[in-house]
Formats: sequence, structure tokens, C-alpha cells
Amino acid sequence: MIIGLTFKPNEALSEKELAVRLGVSRTPVREALIRLAEETLVDVFPQRGTIVSPIRVAEVMEAQFLREALEAAVARRAAEQPSTTLIRDLSRLIDDQTHAANAGLPEDYMPLDEAFHRTISEGTGMPRAWRLIQSVKGQMDRVRFLSLPNKAHMLLLTEQHAEIFKAIETQDPDRAEAAMRHHLKEVLKTIQELAAEMPAIFA
Repeated sequence: MIIGLTFKPNEALSEKELAVRLGVSRTPVREALIRLAEETLVDVFPQRGTIVSPIRVAEVMEAQFLREALEAAVARRAAEQPSTTLIRDLSRLIDDQTHAANAGLPEDYMPLDEAFHRTISEGTGMPRAWRLIQSVKGQMDRVRFLSLPNKAHMLLLTEQHAEIFKAIETQDPDRAEAAMRHHLKEVLKTIQELAAEMPAIFA
């Protein structure tokens, strides 16, 4: 809900209201908010309560740096000896992404984007690498969500995914690493444009 901007940056959150909305007790909500605070997606202020954090440009840049370092290495490893299952799964995901992008369906595209990156990590035998990436990329994901309604942007990301896939399929580690680095730098271009358009939600 935070990443998808159902809850906007700087919006106050109530444990009680969240528990009712989600149909759970307040205890798991409180535990979730603690986790979200650790991931810097919410800010907790004594006497004031919990608010959704603004999108902090510095944290997006840091997350991009960490993600690029890890995923570029994963892509290189994937291209060294890809399994037939990995190639099949990535090919199918590229087809599905192309359909979602051409149809202008960002709500379908984002899960497919996530699946593409997760599949590379898991298909290379490194599922913990993806879990580590997930723990740092929340701020980055909010920027991605803001940019996805742009059909041209979805098509561009799909082209970049296809380049990563082709490098893995042809067992070209150097090309796979370079393509992944290029792809993950895309958010750095996007964030400058979005911050200028929507300064109220950025910090």
C-alpha cells in the first residue's frame, strides 16, 4: 500500500485503523510498522505517531547502488551456465511484459518486473540474494511505481529486460552484467524528473 501510493508520503497511519482495514489485530500491525520503519518506509515520532516517509532521494540512490552491485553479479553468474528452465521462464516473462506494456497495464507490469529479477536470482541458485535486495529497495520501488503509468517507460524497461535475457541465453557474462547495470541505472534518470514534477512527496 505504501509502495503503490495507496498511502501517500507524509500521510499519518493509525494502528487501530490499519488493523480494522486489514482484518487483523493490532499486534501484527505494530510489528509490521516496526519492520517498515527499519526499511525507512515510515517514520515514527514520539508523541506524534507514525507517518509514511517521503521518498528520500539519497536513500533511493543508495538502494540503487546496492542493488546494482548485487544484481550485476547475479546476472553475470546466470549467464555463465544458464539452465533450460531459467531460459524458458525468462522468455515467458518477456512475452508477458511485452503484452502488459503494449496494453498499457502498469498494475500487471510491476509484478512481472519483480518476477523477472527474482527469477534470475532464484534460477541461479541464490534466492537469498533476492531477499537481501528486497530489504533495501522499498524507496526505489515507490519511484518505479510512479513511473510505470508511462507506456513508453514500460516498453523501454521491457527492451532492457530483453537485452539482459539475450545475454544470459547466449552465455555472455560481460554483456549480461553490463546490461543489468545499464537497466538498474534507469531509476536515476526517472527520479530527477519525478522530483521536479512532484516535489511535495520527495525529500
